[in-house]
Amino acid sequence: MRVMITIQHPGHVHFFRHAIAELENRGHEIHVFARESDVAVQLLEAYDIDHEVLAGDADSLVSLAAVQATYELRLLQRARRLEPDVITAIGGVAAAHVASVVGAKSLVFYDTEHATLVTKLSYPFADAISTPECYRDDIGPKQVTYPGYHELAYLHPERFEPDPTVLEAVGLAPEESFAVVRLSSWAASHDVGHGGFDDPHAVVDRLEAAGLRVLLTAEGEPPAALESYQFTTAPERMHDLLASADVVLSEGATTAAEAAVLGTPAVYVNPLSLGYTAELDAEYGLLFEYTGEERHVRGLERAVSVLAEPDDTWARRRERLLADRIDVTDLVVQQLETIAQTRTADRPAPAANPDRS
Repeated sequence: MRVMITIQHPGHVHFFRHAIAELENRGHEIHVFARESDVAVQLLEAYDIDHEVLAGDADSLVSLAAVQATYELRLLQRARRLEPDVITAIGGVAAAHVASVVGAKSLVFYDTEHATLVTKLSYPFADAISTPECYRDDIGPKQVTYPGYHELAYLHPERFEPDPTVLEAVGLAPEESFAVVRLSSWAASHDVGHGGFDDPHAVVDRLEAAGLRVLLTAEGEPPAALESYQFTTAPERMHDLLASADVVLSEGATTAAEAAVLGTPAVYVNPLSLGYTAELDAEYGLLFEYTGEERHVRGLERAVSVLAEPDDTWARRRERLLADRIDVTDLVVQQLETIAQTRTADRPAPAANPDRS
């Protein structure tokens, strides 16, 4: 089986990296293509994943359109040369478009209902669309659902064991209580017109008043007065830090969900609810979603209140989640092999050789 994987976000690297290794161990041929986006290429290099960068980063919606067009054109050129059985991606705009041109199958993974621009450009061209069961949209016969979350492709205990030495790397003592605060850039197409915390300075002040050391991570530049709170560590060690935190506050859904599946209580402050953030809140109590007008105040109140919970609360809730949900890497591998078989079955039989008697 020959597979092309497209990477356009750091989270895509995490999602596919174990599947890449497993597929290669099974003898499949894997080709990874990326565009510059935050630390995506840095992560590919850190995990020693062979890849080719096809386009640069975008700093606006206008430049994103140009970058995407460049990326798709170059991906099409590679696909014509490689003749893949399957092209796969998260979101999958380029993957679905290119696969439909070269006769490959396309498998799209997605979990973000409100990213309607992506889904309108991707879903009509995709052969199969794989979503968590909690995904709120009914896509139709192309949709395959599974009991899990993207984050369980790389943070399931079969795939990840936290390394506590990260604490020393960011200047924390082993017994020190701390919170991780994640600020979003609000530059993505589905973020326009939205916001999370009213005032990041107030977030830091409230957490410090509760006795927590605050570690800040931001997409883009943090507020100037908060630069001293921004920590430095290798991007592949971020999950080690989330696993050790007392609480995580995030404007981004991915970081909040990552903390939750690791058993760290997460407060998600964002006007946009998602199927998986709502389920991690209502079903497991590992993530607390605040999307209304009072989201800033209520989110901060919750972040402080979780500190009073018994120490084993979050471990017990995580155990229940893991009993219900799957190792998503296993699913990715199985679905890719299955759809590749349909591609093989669709190929015409070789023409008879008239010279052969």
